[in-house]
Amino acid sequence: MNPTKYELKNIFLVPIAQVHEGTLEILKERLPNKFPGTVCDTAEVAVDIENSLNPHSGQHHSTKILAALEKHANVDEDRLLGVTDLDLYIPNMNFIFGEARLPGRVAIISTHRLRGTTDLGGEQLFPIRVIKEAVHELGHTLGLTHCDTRSCVMYFSNSLRDTDRKSDDYCTSCSEKLGIPR
Repeated sequence: MNPTKYELKNIFLVPIAQVHEGTLEILKERLPNKFPGTVCDTAEVAVDIENSLNPHSGQHHSTKILAALEKHANVDEDRLLGVTDLDLYIPNMNFIFGEARLPGRVAIISTHRLRGTTDLGGEQLFPIRVIKEAVHELGHTLGLTHCDTRSCVMYFSNSLRDTDRKSDDYCTSCSEKLGIPR
């Protein structure tokens, strides 16, 4: 599927389980700059995560959380972005930073591993890391797939170092697909 010009009116941040203080404020402040004309606010939505826990790993299956979150998405131009400190996984991957419906109206990001340290830095990089993951997953909801351009925010992050190396912006090609000015 080829993405078209995005129509995104609202991004509603949905805290799931625990969310570190300040994370939602970072997202509310910075996401509207990434999606011109979009309002970002918090939505208090009860998302059932009980059946998502893997008792062997202590991680939560993100696809199950997305399904629970999707029950609350009701307007095509709006997106629900679940934000959690839980450690997320999908089958065949040890962990993930986030997941989204492609295309769709729901996405989730996990901050659990975004506070780690790489050769590029540590805790001080948390605000930019959380924005990168949010913009990446929202890009999926708008129809973008992973990009081969290493500096593009849509580049797949297999590690925290991958996240640190990429930009928080879409490359020219991805921006053009969405109709977002660079």
